[in-house]
Amino acid sequence: MSKFTESVERLTLPVVALKDTVAFPGEIINCELRKDSFNSIEAARDAAKGTGYIILVPIKPASDVDSIDGDILFNVGTVARIKQLIKSADGGTRIIAEGLSRASLISYRPTGKYNIADVMAKTVILANDGGIRGEAYAREMIHAVEEIANIIPALASGDVMSTAKSIRNPAQLADFIASHILEKIEDKLDVLAIFEPYARIETLIEILAHEGKILSYEAALQKKTRERIAKGQKEYYLREEMKAIQEELGEGASDTDEYYDRIMDADMPEEVRKKLLKENEKLAKTPFGSAESTVLTNYLDTCLELPWGKKTDDRADVSAAREILDADHEGLEDVKKRLLEYLAVKQLNPSLKGQIICLYGPPGVGKTSIAASLARAMNRKYVRVSLGGVRDEADIRGHRKTYVGAMPGRIINALISAESSNPLILLDEIDKMASDGRGDPASALLEALDPEQNKFFRDHFIELPFDLSECIFIATANTLETVARPLIDRMEIIELHTYTKSEKTAIAKNHLIPRQLKRHGLNKRTLRITDEALSKIIDAYTRESGVRNLERELACLCRRAALNIIDGKCKSMTVTPKNLESLLGAEKFLPEKISDRDEIGAVNGLAYTQSGGDMLKIEVAVTDGTGKLELTGNLGDVMKESAKAALTYARQIASKYGIPTDFYSKKDIHIHVPEGAVPKDGPSAGVTMLTALVSALSGIPVRRDVAMTGEITLRGNVLAIGGLREKTMAAYAAGVTTVLIPHDNIKDIDKLDALVKENITFVPCKHASDVLYHALACVCEDIPQRIPTQKDGYTAIPAAPSHTTEIHANSKQ
Repeated sequence: MSKFTESVERLTLPVVALKDTVAFPGEIINCELRKDSFNSIEAARDAAKGTGYIILVPIKPASDVDSIDGDILFNVGTVARIKQLIKSADGGTRIIAEGLSRASLISYRPTGKYNIADVMAKTVILANDGGIRGEAYAREMIHAVEEIANIIPALASGDVMSTAKSIRNPAQLADFIASHILEKIEDKLDVLAIFEPYARIETLIEILAHEGKILSYEAALQKKTRERIAKGQKEYYLREEMKAIQEELGEGASDTDEYYDRIMDADMPEEVRKKLLKENEKLAKTPFGSAESTVLTNYLDTCLELPWGKKTDDRADVSAAREILDADHEGLEDVKKRLLEYLAVKQLNPSLKGQIICLYGPPGVGKTSIAASLARAMNRKYVRVSLGGVRDEADIRGHRKTYVGAMPGRIINALISAESSNPLILLDEIDKMASDGRGDPASALLEALDPEQNKFFRDHFIELPFDLSECIFIATANTLETVARPLIDRMEIIELHTYTKSEKTAIAKNHLIPRQLKRHGLNKRTLRITDEALSKIIDAYTRESGVRNLERELACLCRRAALNIIDGKCKSMTVTPKNLESLLGAEKFLPEKISDRDEIGAVNGLAYTQSGGDMLKIEVAVTDGTGKLELTGNLGDVMKESAKAALTYARQIASKYGIPTDFYSKKDIHIHVPEGAVPKDGPSAGVTMLTALVSALSGIPVRRDVAMTGEITLRGNVLAIGGLREKTMAAYAAGVTTVLIPHDNIKDIDKLDALVKENITFVPCKHASDVLYHALACVCEDIPQRIPTQKDGYTAIPAAPSHTTEIHANSKQ
């Protein structure tokens, strides 16, 4: 066993703090002293004037050097003797000192100009340099250093290695290696903290072994990197040589070089890059002008035209987006609100994916144009994909590139046109798609419109995944009946309603008239259209859900004005109701008005059509006969079934309204719905037919100012209907003051036009008795005067049901 001796001495010395530096016994320390909270420079200067002894204490890593807390100092330092202090030109001080022994800090206290510490200096000396054990440890340390030197050649050729081999004392060798070879401050502090030589040597060997493994891994990685770079340079030189050979042969430079550069420059996924590089290599080996060369060239051109990694930044200002939408379109509040909600959520969660929305409603209400405004409001590229008449699945997903004339589908073409990977894509007329033996295009859209799948959309032509999750898809449709149910399930449905008259007026003033004036070279001074004339154009010359025909009529007025101005007949023109007929011709539509008196067997019904709401007058005539039921007016099957249900219920309540109970066998009933050339269908005329039947059979007139809508059951229940907004607008235009609606449609009153709610009283009805009470034009005391007496088999009309409630203008109940 090796013997060693210890010498311990208690000292009080000035403190010199070292940042990012560790001093070891037996080593010369040469470093720049910094100004710190310990006043190390003052301590060194004062010590140099006296004994020259100081304690060099490392500052712990990641500590604040401006702190005056002694806890930032390491608990072990090195007693050193100053050899020289050098004042630098910038006012700093460089110290050169020799380390003498390790010392543990006992206490620390400040004095006048600097700080001093009580330390316990301890020196352990190995007898005979540790003998055989010491020599073994020395060889192991040298071997560990040589392993590192094999990785870092500069270390082997330097003075450090030769000096290390010349040191015989293993304790001194350990301090030398720790001082000159270890890089991390933490490793040096671990070695400094150990006083016992052998323990210190073992710790150092472990650190060197660990450092050697790290360096070997780093060297392997660097080798791979150099090989990869060398391979790239080799390919570059070979391509340049190939280009030179082709130029010598007169074949010209190959397009493969250009494709290679474009592939490497594009911000595409690595999977895509590998595939395109492989196709480019095929092209390089393909004879020039061959059919396969043409296919590969077309394929690479298409793939490289795709906007890999190109995006536009969404507009962050919701207020600015709202202003753009309001400026471009009147109404359409549901669509605007939905987009603004998306923008608001996008600000809170930037990773939010694109939306898939379907706008459906009658023609001309702005479905296509609102999509363009949405794109402008969001600051996104806009591209329209027309799907009307598409019947081939390949139109959506493309053809295989091996086919003659193959091309990508419409989705990929839209992205190429937009030059952005997150555009707003309008799928126009999605309800007009068809299917045949070549496939179902609606099924091909399922992947593109599924948020869980479209991140890896694959077109048959490019055969590569493209991320569609950032795109916003907006589909338009006039009806959802022809759209596949799985496709509807993937879209958020928003219904666009028929424009009201007030909305049409606002659209004409703010958008249509200015646009037509500019298009025809006119201005507000040369052509003026009064509000009364505009109102008459809307009522008498157009009957539509949107404003397309209205814009055509306004364009006609602009042409008439332009012709009159050019002919010199006038310098400006004002359109009024008086001269409107001379400009546009006779009125095309007669306004629907209610009758001027209460009638028997004639009831004001309400219908919903593609052009909006319509008054549907239903007439019933009762004649002697054998119980036949005649239905005329071009009625559909559902409407005929509603008439039969109404007749059956009328038989059940015949006695309550003074109707002979055997009328069904002695009377023929004829139900007619005027405008026989117009097809009609649907169940919502059920209560209207019932009221007309009861009126005709009982002889009780029906109030002329009442209109109604609702489906009737065999139990007399009134069921909810659709299209209430459009139906009530037609009722208001015709002069109706009271509308009977199903009780379940109360929730829809808030969505009605404000002008309609102000001028019409809505009566919700749960049962047919509610409808008859409010529709039949009589009160109890008048019954004997209006209908036959009870002696003839008739009874008085029942009192009003207790659960019927009128809803007046702007009230909610």
